[in-house]
Amino acid sequence: MTSACPATSPDSRVWVSRRYDTVPDSRTALALLRTVNAAAPGGSPVVPGNRPLWLYGAGDLGKLARSHLDAVGQPIAGVVDRNADAHANDPAWAGIPMHAPETVPKEVKAKALLAISIVTSPYTPLQKVLNDQGWATIVPVYDVAEAFRDRHPLSNGWFAAQLSERELEEAGLVLEDFADDASRAHYLRFAAWRLGRQEWDFAGAPVATRERFFIPEIKAALRPDERFLDAGAHHGSVTARLLAETEGVFATVWAVEPDDASQAGLRSYVEGLPPQLRDRIHVVDAVLGARCEPVRFHDGLGYASQIAATGQVLRSSEPLDGLDLDVTFIKLHLEGAELAALIGARETLHRCRPLVALTVYHDAAGLIEMPRWLMRNLPDYAIFMRTHAWCGTGAVLYALPKERLVP
Repeated sequence: MTSACPATSPDSRVWVSRRYDTVPDSRTALALLRTVNAAAPGGSPVVPGNRPLWLYGAGDLGKLARSHLDAVGQPIAGVVDRNADAHANDPAWAGIPMHAPETVPKEVKAKALLAISIVTSPYTPLQKVLNDQGWATIVPVYDVAEAFRDRHPLSNGWFAAQLSERELEEAGLVLEDFADDASRAHYLRFAAWRLGRQEWDFAGAPVATRERFFIPEIKAALRPDERFLDAGAHHGSVTARLLAETEGVFATVWAVEPDDASQAGLRSYVEGLPPQLRDRIHVVDAVLGARCEPVRFHDGLGYASQIAATGQVLRSSEPLDGLDLDVTFIKLHLEGAELAALIGARETLHRCRPLVALTVYHDAAGLIEMPRWLMRNLPDYAIFMRTHAWCGTGAVLYALPKERLVP
């Protein structure tokens, strides 16, 4: 095991990076969880205040961060990207200075708050490089977003409170019931960041950035007659991935997307497909939940549109059971409504015994409540966990009926 503690500022924590040479069994995993739990909470939301806010990373997350910060009225002083020239003329960055790292003046680095808008690579090594380049105050962009939760529901930066002894016992049951040691390692990576803002890595359980929703166990279980529910479909990227993985051999896709703008992009994607594919994909305008009830929906946020108290649109949520779909594979990416959607799908899950993949990183229910729900309510299922991004994001639970497991 190795550890490193890069330089810090009043806003940043002691950023701890640890690498473990083996994946843990359940007993070892619980001991490690207790260790990091003692450090919780690992910080608090970061308020830019009067400091100029810069973003590092002009890719998809950087663009989401700009949209978020524009919506809450937080100015962005500039963007830093190693490929600044390639992004300079992107309309998404209109009006924002774009710099390569070497072109930012020293006095800017000393005074600015730099928010890292990248989760496809480890955070702590990048932070150390940027510290060495003269940036004094560096934080993950989601920690900044947390300071504006009263106005915008983007919820990927939450800090987990210290777990009670009862909660640790429940977490121990989660760790015991995972199907493999790799799942325990991925769980600890997720928990260490959320509890202590510590970055843990495990040999044998790498962050798999390109496997989200289609880990090898899922791919091996896919059948020619797959009936896929893509809930939280956005513009159809996961449906497109299913089409690629199955080479177009599937029965039906129901793509659920309640946000008007995202749904328009989804329909455009589907309409552009060849008829033999297009005719088997159905766009569904629904807000999935535990039951039929009025909910506030915050729309217009792209990937981040969701049920939220800040929503101005009143919708009626629908349980998946009420849609009466004969599904064989369910994917849920609902910005924090995944557990409610599971509760509303109980009968469907028991009747159809589908493959299930759901995101768990949008709120603290992903630490214990969601995996325990799957383990209690899906008999004869194997439950896996994988992380597909860094900074506590991209964490996905997978539930596979044991009769569909491929040795």
